Formats: sequence, C-alpha cells, structure tokens
Amino acid sequence: MGLFGKEKQRDPKEQVREWASSLRKEDRKLDRQIRSIKLEEAKVAKSLKDAAKKGDREVCVILGKEIIRARKHTSKLYTSKAHLNSVSMQMKNQLATLRIAGALEKSTEVMTSMQQLVKTKEIQATMMDLSREMMKAGIIEEMLEDTMEGMDDQDELEEEAQEEVDKVLYELTSGIMGQAPAIASHSLPEPEGATAAPEEDEDVSDMQARLEALRS
Repeated sequence: MGLFGKEKQRDPKEQVREWASSLRKEDRKLDRQIRSIKLEEAKVAKSLKDAAKKGDREVCVILGKEIIRARKHTSKLYTSKAHLNSVSMQMKNQLATLRIAGALEKSTEVMTSMQQLVKTKEIQATMMDLSREMMKAGIIEEMLEDTMEGMDDQDELEEEAQEEVDKVLYELTSGIMGQAPAIASHSLPEPEGATAAPEEDEDVSDMQARLEALRS
C-alpha cells in the first residue's frame, strides 16, 4: 500500500515477467497431466487386448470408449498448450512495446486465448487470476459472462458413435474386432470358460475411475 491507502503502482515489466512465469508453470502442469492420461490409456489398451483374446466384446467396447475419451481429453489439453504458447508470445511482444511506447497495449489475441484457457479445468484458477490482472492492466477487456459461467461445466462427452469405437477396436486388436459394422455388431465366439470373472469387472471399473479422476 502507498500513502493514504492507495495501492502502489506495479512495474509493468515486472508484472509481464510474472505472467510469463505463471504461464510456463501451467504449461508444465498440462504436460504432467497429458503424461498421466497417456500412461493410464496404455494400461487400458493392454486390458482391451487381453479381453479381445478372450472374445469378451462387451468389455472391449467399454474400454474402447474410455480410450476415445482419454484421447479427446488429451487433444483438448494440447489445444490449451497452444493457447498458452500464444499468450506467452504476446507477453514477449508486450515487453517490446513497453521499451518503445512505455505502456502495455490491448491485445485481441490474448483476449481470445484467455477466453479459451479459463475453460480448461486443469488450469482454471491461475487463468482466472491472470485474466483479472490483465484486465486491470488494460491488455484485455472484461471477460464475457458466458465464458466465466461455463468454466465449471462438466467436460462430458457424448455417447461415442459405434464406428468410432470400432476404429479403436480394429486398431488395438489387429483387426480381430471392429473390421466392419456388420461384423462388429456380433459377439465373437467365446472360448470355453471365457465368461468374465468378477475381478475383471472390478479392474475395468478401477480403470474407468482412474481416467475419470484425471479428467476431473
């Protein structure tokens, strides 16, 4: 606080550098999340292959949908990383502008990227704080209400189309499953004693829970 209770004006250069540092930390956080999802996806893929060998199509479909959801979530995180990189580049431009004009300037590109980043659950809190600071500094305008309100929405995926599931099954089972809709709609001949054991069902539930936890 300054004299008479007034808040001391922050050094714009210092503020921009702090923002850039926060952006780098959030980028590393997304990298860790992506690695975690991919590791879990690999475990699910292995279980799917094991289930395919036993002819258990029902379990394969469940695991196939989990893999699709994991891949879509990973894709969204990569998109968020691209937005983070865009804002980081704009921070460098802001420093250059400061040296020339002595003041920060409004950026439509930063505004657009920040509107998307506040929807990313993994980094919402930090992006909200940065957005408020950037608004005070005049780099972006007040965030749209629907953007703010929507940040708590669940990242629910619609029921996957059967053909998309079939593609994953075909990919991971070397064509044993998912070759064509007409073929994939029928259960495979079950080897003797191929009924799913209770512990297998528990394994599937555990994997679904772990992937859901990573997405939340």
